[in-house]
Amino acid sequence: MIFSSLVLALLLYVAFSIYLYSSKSSGMSADAAIVLGAAVWNGKPSPVFQERINHAIKLYQSGQVKKVVFTGGVGVGDKKSEAQAAKEYAVSHGVPARDILLEDRSTITQENLAFSSPLLAANGLSVVLIVSDPLHMKRAMTMADDLGLNALPSPTETSRYQSYSSRGNMLFSETYFYIGYKLRHF
Repeated sequence: MIFSSLVLALLLYVAFSIYLYSSKSSGMSADAAIVLGAAVWNGKPSPVFQERINHAIKLYQSGQVKKVVFTGGVGVGDKKSEAQAAKEYAVSHGVPARDILLEDRSTITQENLAFSSPLLAANGLSVVLIVSDPLHMKRAMTMADDLGLNALPSPTETSRYQSYSSRGNMLFSETYFYIGYKLRHF
């Protein structure tokens, strides 16, 4: 009984900390924004990915970042990488191709960040904003910190996770993956 109560308390604590972290956003300027990959549908960014890309476009156009790093490899059944689909979308919305870097091998968040690190170093970029959905930020920032990236959070201002049900499912999923990540890196 005590063990199950402790486990439940831990789960609630982690979920609450993820929820609270979701509103943290840095208004600081950075060298680049790293946009964490998400699904591509028929060669185009999914609605969730499109929100992330739109946020990066806004950061670029406001001058808050000078470069954008799009991440994500080729998903099962896809012909185009997430990074390439994001680049095409951003270019069509006014971001010059010369200011876009691609990391197109990753399949998970940790790889998005780890595989971006050499791109940053090769281009003299040191301070980055991590762009993702608000409820994904705590896990992404923990990974960025563990990888030694000089990163700040910049969650999307809008999200496709609007309903209580979809936000609850996302929070449950992030709690599960955050705890799993922490246990593997304990």
